[in-house]
Amino acid sequence: MKSFKSMVGIVLGLIPSCFCLAQPSGLTKIWETDSTLKVPESVLYYAPGKVLYVSCIDGKSDEKDLKGSIAKVSVDGKIIQANWASNLSAPKGMGIYNGNLYVADLTEVVVIDLKTGKATRRIAVPNAIFLNDITVDASGNIYVSDSRAGKVHRIQQEKVSTWLEKKPGVNGLLAIENDLYLVVKDTLYKADMNKKLTSITTGMDESSDGIVKNGSDFIVSCWNGIVYAVKADGTKTTLIDIRAQKSNTADIGFDPATKILYVPTFFKNRVAAYQMR
Repeated sequence: MKSFKSMVGIVLGLIPSCFCLAQPSGLTKIWETDSTLKVPESVLYYAPGKVLYVSCIDGKSDEKDLKGSIAKVSVDGKIIQANWASNLSAPKGMGIYNGNLYVADLTEVVVIDLKTGKATRRIAVPNAIFLNDITVDASGNIYVSDSRAGKVHRIQQEKVSTWLEKKPGVNGLLAIENDLYLVVKDTLYKADMNKKLTSITTGMDESSDGIVKNGSDFIVSCWNGIVYAVKADGTKTTLIDIRAQKSNTADIGFDPATKILYVPTFFKNRVAAYQMR
């Protein structure tokens, strides 16, 4: 009669290697910054500079305290400059266009020169409560969400107008060609330029936060600690679920060339990078 260890070895040998090595997350963590980032809320990958811009709240997310900043982080996780841009109040989503970084800063959009890190303009958004994410289309039109007011504003040549309203909880935005993608609580929508909304998927965690594009698919992060891959047909799978670790997955960044996802962990004060398989 074979020994118990021998029998176990035979059984394990019959299990396909792919089963043993499978990682349900679909991602492999490749690095994590140190914990000196001060409440990182959003990461924006900038391909020309091969750098990450990270918005750091450093205080309460809804307080106008001028304690916030933008950090510059290398694509291998080294903090280049913790306070590259400063004097912000709870900075969150970011977008880049024509040499400028646009930052959602509670009730205004701050324009920062990419060469100097200095704020050149502050665009007030009338009646804003909690500006959250930003995206910029190919023509330079800026869209910014106000989660607590349930609105999406558009800024054209620094003139502000309300583009969409009555969507409480609206957060992540992504402009692609003539469409605007947005997450509202548990749902990912596509809005055409006539503002017609089409639901792509629903049933996600209701703390939806950031959106990035991965080929024909999307990646959606939810602040509570879960990240989804969403196909164009609405099928979704879980890439990351760290809710049990009480770690957050806020407004994500993505490098489509290398398939690396950058995740700000908010209260953990780090940014983590994951390689997609």
